[in-house]
This record gives sequence, structure tokens and C-alpha cells, in this order.
Amino acid sequence: MTRRPRQLHFNVHVSTGGNHEASWRHPRTAPVRLSSLAFHKMIADIAERGKLDAVFYGDTPALSDNVTYRPVEQLDPIALHGALSAVTHTIGLAATVSTTFNEPFSVARKIASLDQLSGGRIGWNIVTTSNEAVALNYGLDGIAAHRDRYRRAEDFVQAVKKLWDSWDADAIIDDRANDIYADAGRIHEIFHEGEFFKVRGPLNVPRSPQGRPVLIQAGSSETGMAFAARHAEVVFTAQRTLEDGQQFYAGFRRRVIENRRDPDRVRIVVGLSPIIGGTEAEAKNLAAEFDELIAPEYGLRQLRGFTGVDLSNYPLDAPLPADAFPENETVETHRSRTALVATLVQRENLTLRQLLQRMAGARGHQTMIGTPEQVAERIEEWFSNGAADGFNFMPAYLPGGLTDFVDGVVPILQRRGLFRRDYEGATLRDHYDLGAPQ
Repeated sequence: MTRRPRQLHFNVHVSTGGNHEASWRHPRTAPVRLSSLAFHKMIADIAERGKLDAVFYGDTPALSDNVTYRPVEQLDPIALHGALSAVTHTIGLAATVSTTFNEPFSVARKIASLDQLSGGRIGWNIVTTSNEAVALNYGLDGIAAHRDRYRRAEDFVQAVKKLWDSWDADAIIDDRANDIYADAGRIHEIFHEGEFFKVRGPLNVPRSPQGRPVLIQAGSSETGMAFAARHAEVVFTAQRTLEDGQQFYAGFRRRVIENRRDPDRVRIVVGLSPIIGGTEAEAKNLAAEFDELIAPEYGLRQLRGFTGVDLSNYPLDAPLPADAFPENETVETHRSRTALVATLVQRENLTLRQLLQRMAGARGHQTMIGTPEQVAERIEEWFSNGAADGFNFMPAYLPGGLTDFVDGVVPILQRRGLFRRDYEGATLRDHYDLGAPQ
């Protein structure tokens, strides 16, 4: 395979009215209509105009108890991406679907169907889901242990990959003269029998236009990274300093090699949520306006959801003690995010109010405040110094935060030869320059 010169990759991470938790209240934010296709099409159109790789949505199939404080409704990701595939042209669509509350055949079929209908533009963001409310919605008494969710995910993904591969690329003959539509010998039963699932196959959807939908994974716990090193082609991670990013990047590529995979066929993208202004002063003023709108009650609930730790009894303006968070091995929910928050508190000696402000911007992902040039400098620094292949861009508010990036930052990176001026292929695998699935 002939590889293109290394260039940046960008997804836009769509979260309610913006990734800053108070952005929906700010006058610069468009009215948030999360149940409207027009709202999501508007975001996708801006991202496609900027030639970004994909639109990226998370998903939790339960109503957040923070609905009092912020728009939190979520459309089913399969339905949403099916609709978006019909009203967009080239941009990739990354759908989050859990391995904990689904069956392999159903997921394989739905995502393969989306990939066919979109012309090969679908990625599957694999999650194991650690939300107790979701478990109750599916008739369970509680969430499974962290290790057990990943054991199930391993079996699940193996079965899905086999189902996607159950049709050879040339299985459809379409020979009308000889009355042969497909060569049944090129369509295979998979006879998968694992720890959790038994699936005969084959799939009743032909092979993907891109060979196989792109596999995305966002867990940065030890178990999550081991899982991603076996399967993921795009890894979404939260890293706050250049040194942390470099360590993760190098360490993860080593894991990929240990699993006998080509690390150059894996993309590591870091969460980044900047607030951009024409001048640094303008950006700082806008950030201050967002922070003024923060509801501490919301932030405390978010932290409790991420970490399982209730910090509501701590004073807002006193430094948090070092033992405010549990040992990471005992955490059964968002283990990597809990470790990130605990490290942030210890490293910077944050008060509870300061922590809530840091988390409000992007829930622990990297944030910054500055001009388009300053944001471009940060991106180039990470890309050129072995800390990232690209970024999950997390607009603080919508649509303006995304427009600022597309019209302000992207042209700078294009002039420097770091990012494409146009799409060079039609599929998501083309956008990421991943080549055919191994």
C-alpha cells in the first residue's frame, strides 16, 4: 500500500450545545435542538466544509439526572447516523454502540448496514458502558465489574469482526445470463463460540465498501489500552500535557507492535477543547463568560458520575485533599477518567471550584484559550513531537466554536502543509489513511 505523507486528523466531538457545560446558556450558542436533524446536519456541514475526518458522537442509553441543568437528550446513534448519512456527502460518521447492552449479530448488522448506505463512511466507537442507570434500563441490578465488561467486549468484538468478514469482497457475481447472483462458496458461516457469545453467521449484509467499518476505542485504563491495542484503529485519549501525550503515544504504539499489528495503521487522537478569539484577550473574556454560567450542582453530579466520589461536602474554595479520590484499581466506572482527575488535583493543588471549572470545559480533556494561531501552534507542537496523530476537536459552544476552528485554525494548518485541503478518498478509512483492514 502506498501511504500518503503524514498529516493531521480531526474529528468533531458533538456534545449537546457545546462541550463547555454552560455553553447552552450563552447567547453565542444556537438554540439547542438535539432531537432535530437540522441541528446535527448544521454541525456536520461545517465539519465537512473544513474537511474534517468524522463527526463523533458519544452515547449513554439513559436519561442523565442532570437534565435540570443542561440539554442531555440523546437520539439513538444508529438512527441519527443513518439520517446524517443521507444529508452529508464525504465526512465520516462515528457511532458509539455499547458491547455491554447489545448482541454481536445485531450490532454487526446495523453498523454494516449504515456503512453500505453511507458508501463506507462509518466508524464504530466501542464502549463498555459503566453507567448504573443504563443497567437498570436493561433489567439488571447493577453494572458489571470493569474487568468483566472488557472480557465481554473482547468476545463481542471478535464475533463482530468475523461477521463483517463472512462475505468475501467478490461474493456478489450478479451474473444474470447464468442465473447466479452470489457465489455461496464465498459467503461463510463463522461458528463463533466464545466465553459469552455463540454465533453461527454469516451476516446477511455484504462486505463493507471500505473492507470493514473503522474500529474506534476511547478507554485509557490499563484494561482499555490492552483491548484497544488488539482491535482499535483510532484511539481517542485524554492527555493534558505534552509529556503525558508523548508517553501515551509511544507506549500505545509499543502495545500495538506486541500484538503483531502495524502501529502506522493506528491513529491516536487527543481530546482538545479550545476557546478561540480574534485576540487572546477576546478569548479570555469569552472563557470567563462561560465560567460565570457554571452551575456547581451540575459539576458535582458530573464528577460523581465519572468517579463515584461525592465531593459536595468539601468547601468550594479550599484545596482538595490528596485522598479525596480512591485508589484507581478499586474504581469500576470511568477508571481512566478518575485517574486523570485525581492526577490533575494533585499536580495543581486545585480547589473544588477550580476543578469544576477545569472539568466544565471538556470533562478533563485538554483545554486552552487563545487565538487561531496559538491553537494551531499547540496542535503542530503535539503532532510534530510524537504526542498525537490528530485531535478530537471538542467545540466549547456550537456552532460558533466549530466555525472558529474551521475558518480560523484549519487554514493555518493547511498553509503549513499539515492538513488536507480536500478529501483524498470517499471512505472513512481513506480519510484516516488506514488502508485495507488487516
